[in-house]
Amino acid sequence: MRKIHIDQVNQGDKLAKAIFQENGHVLLGEGVELTERYISRLRMLGIDVIYIEDGRTEDLIPEETIQEDTRRQAIDTVYKTMMEFKDNHIVKGRTIAPDMGRKFRSAFGEIIQDLASRPNVLVTLTNIHTLDAYMFQHSVNVAVLAGIIGIAKGYNRIQLEELGIGALLFDIGMTKIPSELVARPGALTPEETKIVQSHTTEGFNILRKYHDISLVSAHCALQHHERFNGSGYPRGLKEDEIHTYAQIVGLADTYDAMTSPRPHRRRYSPAEAIEYLFAAGNTFFDFELIKLFCRHISIYPISTTLLLSTGQIGVVSANNELALHRPRVRIIMEANGTLPKEPYELELKDEVHITIVKEM
Repeated sequence: MRKIHIDQVNQGDKLAKAIFQENGHVLLGEGVELTERYISRLRMLGIDVIYIEDGRTEDLIPEETIQEDTRRQAIDTVYKTMMEFKDNHIVKGRTIAPDMGRKFRSAFGEIIQDLASRPNVLVTLTNIHTLDAYMFQHSVNVAVLAGIIGIAKGYNRIQLEELGIGALLFDIGMTKIPSELVARPGALTPEETKIVQSHTTEGFNILRKYHDISLVSAHCALQHHERFNGSGYPRGLKEDEIHTYAQIVGLADTYDAMTSPRPHRRRYSPAEAIEYLFAAGNTFFDFELIKLFCRHISIYPISTTLLLSTGQIGVVSANNELALHRPRVRIIMEANGTLPKEPYELELKDEVHITIVKEM
């Protein structure tokens, strides 16, 4: 399979990976042949990249960080809970989701089990979804990224659960923010910005009322927008004043938000996002935490289509753990636009004169 930008898709191309709706259900399934109508609809839904079938790269399959069933169940848990809280967390005098802690402990337990079974895998978030699905998919992605960091830091089971539940529910306060502000692509007024920023305290106030959710998990909701230099909100905390779990969730939140399409901007590539994070070391995030995080991220995931400085187009076929920024690529088009008789591969760590220009 091959990952490409929606602008590179041609009528007749076939999906190699399904595309999902906000509730985790399939919108378009694997193997669907794309028509002009489908391609136009995908653009309208905010989908900017897809995976297509390609005989030259049919053996290139990105390794999933967690199993599809695990992701689907986690999304379902997040989706149903968020929808329950959308109107009010008290219904006829009864607190919604009294067993919320148990449900999310179970959902994150499945995620951790998947992560622990492949301890050396580089994180690749390959799920493709509509813009409407962003909040729910994002929460699961943040939990996956946080879990990877927690394992790398040697956290025990209790610590991983506290971190994971906080990561899955860190944005629950967004259910109390008017939808038109959350989805608005343009700039917000100072007053509107203040309303949106209140999702941190709203989320904390929701979670701290649940006896089966740890208070430190609730602090992931409260502090995930605090920054290492004190420039964050809601309290302007800095350095060690920010709970480590919240620092981890804030870092994972930033990375996944940058590498996801948003209404107001394009998606950043993993390489661009990691460059930003390194620049933000000891300013927005603890630099040691950034270095730990980036050691576990696939900068150029397998099946990513790249334009090289030579003018050639290649597809990532393997990653080099000692040089993640220099993958092996399979050349599928020469600089003059001709197709090679047989695709061949270049080991970029050995081809020092060749650089990666951009993802395609």
